[in-house]
Amino acid sequence: MSVKKHTIRYNFMMNLVLTASNVLFPLITFPYASRILYAEGIGKVAFAASVANYFTMLASLGIPTYGIRECAKVKDDREKLSKLVQEIFIINSIATALTTVLYLCSIALIPRLQQDRKLFLIEGINIVLNLFGVNWLYQALEQYDYITIRSLVFKTISIALLFIFVREKNQYAAYAFVSVFALAGSNVLNFLRLRRYITLKKIYKPKLRRHLKPILILFAQNVTTSVYTNLDIFMLGIMKTDADVGYYNAAVKIKILLTTIVTSLGNVLLPRMSYYVEQREKEQFFMLMKKSLKLTAFLSILLCGFFIVSARDCILFLAGDGFSPAVSAMKLIMPSLIPIGLSGLIGVQILTPLNKEKYVLYSVMVGAASDFLLNLYLIPQFGAAGAALATTIAETLVLMVQLFLGREIIEDGVRGVPWIKYLLSMMIGAIPAGIFMIKSSLPALLTLFLGGCFYLVGFSFVLLVTKDDTLRDIMGR
Repeated sequence: MSVKKHTIRYNFMMNLVLTASNVLFPLITFPYASRILYAEGIGKVAFAASVANYFTMLASLGIPTYGIRECAKVKDDREKLSKLVQEIFIINSIATALTTVLYLCSIALIPRLQQDRKLFLIEGINIVLNLFGVNWLYQALEQYDYITIRSLVFKTISIALLFIFVREKNQYAAYAFVSVFALAGSNVLNFLRLRRYITLKKIYKPKLRRHLKPILILFAQNVTTSVYTNLDIFMLGIMKTDADVGYYNAAVKIKILLTTIVTSLGNVLLPRMSYYVEQREKEQFFMLMKKSLKLTAFLSILLCGFFIVSARDCILFLAGDGFSPAVSAMKLIMPSLIPIGLSGLIGVQILTPLNKEKYVLYSVMVGAASDFLLNLYLIPQFGAAGAALATTIAETLVLMVQLFLGREIIEDGVRGVPWIKYLLSMMIGAIPAGIFMIKSSLPALLTLFLGGCFYLVGFSFVLLVTKDDTLRDIMGR
C-alpha cells in the first residue's frame, strides 16, 4: 500500500488540530480533577507519572527520534522500510522487557513507591503500550491526519471515563488510569495497522548492531533531557510535600500546553528535514529552517508575555482558589517557553537530521546538571517557585549551548529573526492587558478572554506598522 504524501502546510494543520486537542483536553479534565482530588491527590498522580516516565524513557532508548529520522530516509522503499522497522522494534522489545522487570522490582523494594503501589502499577502500563505504539513510524511517514483523528477519539472516550469514575477525593488512581488511557490507549491500534505500511516477515539475520551507536547517543540525550523535565517534580516529591508537587504541577500543566503549541510546527519537520538531507536538497533544508525559526520565535514570545501577566487568572480558572501558591511558579516558568521552543527546533529538527545529535547531547547535559544543582538550592527555600526558576535557567542554558555549537549551521537563520521587534511587541501588549487584569473583578474566564484581546491588539500594533512578514503570512493563510 502506497503512502499518501501531504504538504508541510497540511501536516502542520493536522498537528495544530492535535495540539489544540492537547490543550482542550487538560482544560476539561484538570479543572474538574483538581477540584475533586485537591492538590494532594493531583500531586500523588504527578509524582507517580514522573517516576514512570523515567522508566518509559529507559525502555524507549533513543528510538523515538532515531526511528523518525531513519524511516523517513527510506520511506519510498517498502522492503528497506520493513526491515528497518522490524530491527528497531526488536531492540525496543528487548529494552522494554528488561525495563518492565526493573520497574516492578523498584515498586516491590522501594518503600516510597510501595505507599501507592496500585497507582504506580497503573502508570507503568505506559511502559508496555509505548512499545506497541510504534509512533515513530507513523510520524516518519507523515501520517498526521491518522495520528490526529486517533488521538481525538481516545481523548473523547477518556473524558467520559473521567466524569464516570472520578467523583471522590480518594479516586486519584482512577484519574491516573484515565490519563494513561488518553495518552497510550491508541497505541494498540497503531500496532494493528502496521501491515498497511510494512511487510512483516521473519528476518534471519537482523543487523541490530548498526543501530546501537546512534540510538544510544540519542538515548543519552533523552536521559539528560528527562532529568531536567521530570527532576523538578521528583525532587519536590522527595524534599517537600505532595501539596507542593500539586501546586508546581498546575504551573507545569499550563507550560506543557503552551509548549505543544510552540513546537507544533517543529514536530512535523523532522521527517521532512531528514528526507531533504538524504536527497541532498540543501536549499530546501535551509529555507525551511529560516522560516521555522522565525515562526517559533514569534509564537513563543507571543505566548510567554500573555501568560505571565495572566498567571493569576489562569490558575484560578484551571485549578481553583486552592492553588493560589502556583501563581508565582507559573510566572517564573513561563519565560522557559522561548528557549524550549527554539532549542527543540534547533536540536531535534535541524541538528539531528544533519547527524549532529552529539551537539544536542552536550547541550542537555549542561541543562540537566544546572537544573539539578539549582533545585538543590532553590527548592528547600522557595518550593514550587524555586523549581520553576531552576527550569527556566536550565532551558536557557540548553539553548545557549546549541547556539554556540551549531553556529555555523544556524547563524543566518537566527540572525534573520527580528528579536527586538518581537520583544517590543510583547511588552506593548503586556502593559494594557496587565493593567486590565489587575483591576478586573470579572470571572476568570471572561478576564482571560478580554485581557487576551487587549494583549493581541498591543502585540500586533508594532508588527502591523512594520509590515512583519511572519504576521502577514499567518493572517494570509
